[in-house]
Amino acid sequence: MFSYRHAFHAGNHADVLKHFIQVQLHKYMNQKDTAYTYIDTHAGAGVYALDSAQAVKSGEYIDGIARLWDRDDLPPALADYVGLVRTLNPSGKLRLYPGSPWVADAEARLEDRLRLFELHPADIKLLAENVRKLEAHHAEQGERARGRRILVERADGFHGLKALLPPPSRRALVLIDPPYEVKLDYKHVRDALEEALKRFPAGMYAVWYPVLQRMESRQFADRLKRLPAKEWLHVTLSVAGPRADGNGLHSSGMLILNPPYTLEATLRETMPYLVQVLGQDAGATFRIEKGTQVTGAVAREGVAGTPRQPVGNARRASPLSGGGSLRLPGQAYGDGPRARGEGEQGRTPGGAAGRGPRTPAAGERDGAAAQGERKAAPRNPGSGARTQSRKTGPNAATAPRAPFKRNGSGRS
Repeated sequence: MFSYRHAFHAGNHADVLKHFIQVQLHKYMNQKDTAYTYIDTHAGAGVYALDSAQAVKSGEYIDGIARLWDRDDLPPALADYVGLVRTLNPSGKLRLYPGSPWVADAEARLEDRLRLFELHPADIKLLAENVRKLEAHHAEQGERARGRRILVERADGFHGLKALLPPPSRRALVLIDPPYEVKLDYKHVRDALEEALKRFPAGMYAVWYPVLQRMESRQFADRLKRLPAKEWLHVTLSVAGPRADGNGLHSSGMLILNPPYTLEATLRETMPYLVQVLGQDAGATFRIEKGTQVTGAVAREGVAGTPRQPVGNARRASPLSGGGSLRLPGQAYGDGPRARGEGEQGRTPGGAAGRGPRTPAAGERDGAAAQGERKAAPRNPGSGARTQSRKTGPNAATAPRAPFKRNGSGRS
């Protein structure tokens, strides 16, 4: 159960996605004078040495934070994030990487509170020691006593979250990113969020997860979108297509419940740059979706009680091949088997060699036809999702997805 160590994955592309978004969430929370509570259900060690045996062995940071380190054309959101990492490396040499607790301490204000949970016996000791050193450093800088501003607890963060909600100030930012070592982690995340929203529906909840071929991962985002939050925002970053051997983590996602209204625009400005700089092959892409909660009868019916159909390219924007997992609530999984090369995945302009023009499958919409149908029958305002994707290289096409076998995930 405790085999996962984030030191092997610190600073990789998944950390870049997670932590640059975390910085933006803190900046939004800081706009109001009222203090807030930051809750980290799986805090990890807090700080990671990129010259440690674990980091050197995997070298994942080389294709992550290291690719951004010397860039002078960073979009504002990435400049904020890289600037924060630089404060941990005043010599200018990239040697240390901050985990989410360190990011939270750097971005949160003196009046805000940090509650950190970790169960790993080795990481909880490192976390407590890193927090002690951090507090000592602040004291040396002449900052006023901060009392019990940061609390570290060796406990299951899923259970610890319950006791902290609602927070005294009625403002909270919660980060949930377990290692997903076991299949039950996906269920635990959803159950914890469902309980949290009952206790404190106004909280902001950010969930990181690996995008894998396993069924739990494929269905994960769809299930979180159905939780009773007012709004959700979903973004995925893929730096490469799946490898032939099925190893490696090539894609990850963040889903935020009750997101800042400013975050979508920030993502649309930043994600194309990340694909360009972190992309490793033509399979590099990003996707952004935004929507509102859909449950019960609304999930099964569209306008005037008619069955709901996919809108625009929602189905083809799925990070998976075949029928896709971004199906609409209440819709059966997939539309039956597809021939290889069918749909957007793996297509080239004008159709694949040796094939004629593709006939759209039942239920699909494309281009002007989709626009016309939407005018005739407008969507239910609470049931839709907008999706955007971007690929690297001219006319880049994504290779057909091979079965993917996970080899570690990113967590801090």
